[in-house]
Amino acid sequence: VGISTGANVLVANFYGQRDARGMERCVHCSMGLSAVMGVFVGIAGFFLSTPMLQLMNTDPDVLPLASLYLRIYFLGIPATVVYNFGAAILRAIGDTDRPLMFLFLSGVINVILNLVLVIVFHLDVAGVAIATAVSQYVAATLVVLCLVRSEGAYRLKIREIRIHKDMLKLVVKIGIPAGLQSMIFSLSNVTIQSAINSFGYVTMAGNSAASNLDGFIYIAMNSVYHAALCFTSQNLGARKIERLGKIFRSCVLLVILIGMVVTAVIYLLGPQLLSLYISNADADRDAVIAVGMVRLTYVGLPYVLCGLMEVGSGVLRGLGRSWLPLIISVMGACVLRIIWIYTVFAADPTLEVLYLSYPVSWFVTPLAHFTALIFVHRKLKKQHILA
Repeated sequence: VGISTGANVLVANFYGQRDARGMERCVHCSMGLSAVMGVFVGIAGFFLSTPMLQLMNTDPDVLPLASLYLRIYFLGIPATVVYNFGAAILRAIGDTDRPLMFLFLSGVINVILNLVLVIVFHLDVAGVAIATAVSQYVAATLVVLCLVRSEGAYRLKIREIRIHKDMLKLVVKIGIPAGLQSMIFSLSNVTIQSAINSFGYVTMAGNSAASNLDGFIYIAMNSVYHAALCFTSQNLGARKIERLGKIFRSCVLLVILIGMVVTAVIYLLGPQLLSLYISNADADRDAVIAVGMVRLTYVGLPYVLCGLMEVGSGVLRGLGRSWLPLIISVMGACVLRIIWIYTVFAADPTLEVLYLSYPVSWFVTPLAHFTALIFVHRKLKKQHILA
């Protein structure tokens, strides 16, 4: 998914330069790459899902069902990758409405299929996974049809899909660091999840429910990341360096406002929202909700800091400095968390101390991002003046 950032940045840059030929080649190369990557990741995930769950110390009682869910889920990964690349291309030229609409429609289909497969056909976990996979293919189909029927340089012509070596290098140069960052983040989250699993079923269930609510906050703020990425790259391509500072300030303000509003709503309605994820028949229902509120307090409330981290990363990537946010984020948000687990958490092994690793890393990382931006912006201004 992170590698689609390369397509986003390049298409936006070509769009700013008004380079139609560059856009055409980038679009077709990116969609070809998405198909190859999707199949590879889907196959790898299908066969490695059970070993990964075992490495995460997953409860043996839930391992078979969790493994079944992941295997079916990974069958939908090719569609997810294609959708992400297609949506990245549309966002790069300023079209954010249609990717959202396609995602919304696939979400509705997901809900309907969940109800039919679970309630009517009693497929349980398999039904949920099938619904997710099918909805992913719906979203991918819609975004591909949109690109095929579009007018302009970003129109997709199926017969012209091919991997251009020069364009592939550019996409990979920007996209690989973003993809690596996503993978490394996942590895650090696996370490944290393993620590959470050690607390038992109640903590696992409460954490899982609350992390779903965290996801809504992240999605809301992540939209600003994409805006920062696209606008920065477009204006860099158009050589309008003087706009970069305004773009950065606007994105920071916007992510703070969105983060505070969404976080406040979710936290205030926390117990009610968490109860939607927990069965009424669960004897530990109240305890699970209590654990969920602990996560919302220590992770959900300061989530706006994560939004600031995303904005800094997005602007740097939009400027073509993709390795810089990777290094900063890996050190600040991954290595720091792992060190925290083996030092601070080891000395005081409570759930609250474990969750504190999130806001601490979110505080340090944006500071490093913003400091890096100051130096990069100064360098670009000097180059612009000399040019």
